[in-house]
Amino acid sequence: MTNKLTACTSILIGKKASIDGSIMIGRNEDAKAAWPKHMVVHQHGELGKHFISKDTKLALDLPGDSARYTATPEWTDKDGLFEEDGINEYDVAMSATESAYANSLVLGCDPLVDDGLNEEAMVTVVLPFVKTAREGVQRLGDLIAKYGSGETNGALFADNDEAWYFENGSGHYWVAQRIPDDAYAVVANQLAIQEIDFNDPDNFMFHPGIQQFVTDNHLNPHPDSFNFRQIFGTADRSDAVYSEPRVWIGHQMFSPLAAKDEEPESTELPFIMKPERQLSVFDAQAYLSNHFEGTAFDPLGKGPAAHRYRPISLAKTQESHILQMGRSTGANIHWLALGVAAQSTYVPFFNGITDVPAPYKRGKLPAQLNSAYWIFKHASVLVDSHLHDFLPLLEDVQKERRAAAIQLIRATDTELARHTGEARAKFLTRQSDNFATDTLNAYKKLALELITKMTDYSPLNFNTDENL
Repeated sequence: MTNKLTACTSILIGKKASIDGSIMIGRNEDAKAAWPKHMVVHQHGELGKHFISKDTKLALDLPGDSARYTATPEWTDKDGLFEEDGINEYDVAMSATESAYANSLVLGCDPLVDDGLNEEAMVTVVLPFVKTAREGVQRLGDLIAKYGSGETNGALFADNDEAWYFENGSGHYWVAQRIPDDAYAVVANQLAIQEIDFNDPDNFMFHPGIQQFVTDNHLNPHPDSFNFRQIFGTADRSDAVYSEPRVWIGHQMFSPLAAKDEEPESTELPFIMKPERQLSVFDAQAYLSNHFEGTAFDPLGKGPAAHRYRPISLAKTQESHILQMGRSTGANIHWLALGVAAQSTYVPFFNGITDVPAPYKRGKLPAQLNSAYWIFKHASVLVDSHLHDFLPLLEDVQKERRAAAIQLIRATDTELARHTGEARAKFLTRQSDNFATDTLNAYKKLALELITKMTDYSPLNFNTDENL
């Protein structure tokens, strides 16, 4: 990316791999430790007919009225929108992007382009104009094939029936794979898709010229198969330290028996995995909040390996999201945790809302404590100051909010059938707003409690004899 290189972690879960039959796609957006995000709801038709990227200056005519959709843009659009994730009115979810890296041989044959479609604009020009996940894959692929991209990226799509993972491995060439219903995938800043079956359109999509491009330029080290990761990707020392351990820990969490022989620096970890139990939304949250806890690699530990590998949840996480689709009992959910996932709380916003609370639309530099982003970050940095003493207090708030979220969702699902049309939208908005506001209040209360306790930690403190 020309202005902001993000380095994220993603998870995708099929409907038969989840405990409630829902489909989940989620990602951490990692860039800067202090760079606020907002949440917005774009109304139907809001985008108009034309789009010009502030990042690459790419100009596009937009195909008809834009759908209503949620998004999490930057606090400033100086360098572009970076809307990152959302669900549209047709129940299509998109998250973009998972930054990845292509090898020099491929980029020598199909270089990245300076004026193409980058992460900054992908959600904005794709999500509001598609009615299925497959349409999302196809639209993004067609745009990159035509205009090119200045980055190699992964993008996540889901609807009420299936989840897809999309990757472009050069300036113009791309592939996508459907996540099997009984499987999951975790991705960490590498091109992840492996074997492509060009005769299986139900599960694979791709640039129509990619096979010829690879053949003409002698790019395939194993001509008897077509392994996208091996042809387009990298497998160097930076991958071993930065990317592969995050995939490894996901496999250890969800498939410990199958992954018992895997190592953190393994270069050929599988993309598609089957979990050894059905996964809940809290499992997805736990993965995106993971920092190798329970291992020697936890940066909160003190051993020699504590900072060997880059953790999933880290200070540079701006926001973390899980888009939960195909919910048979009620509205789909855009879960959003602002700031560091391990120290924040995922707030459920129901698809169909018309607005979000004002603090979620605020936040800039320097910090301002009427902003949701900064309210979560404020508590986070206070906890960091005395982690051993304060982390249990944060965890108590997180535990209470998780239970409250399930109670909210159950109550909302039960009552939702009584509402239609405008009344339904108002009901979902009210339910989401109340929980989001209650969560901010819980974090404000936590911050005040932490500040109160910190007053006795001053280096100017002195144990005075109370009899004096």
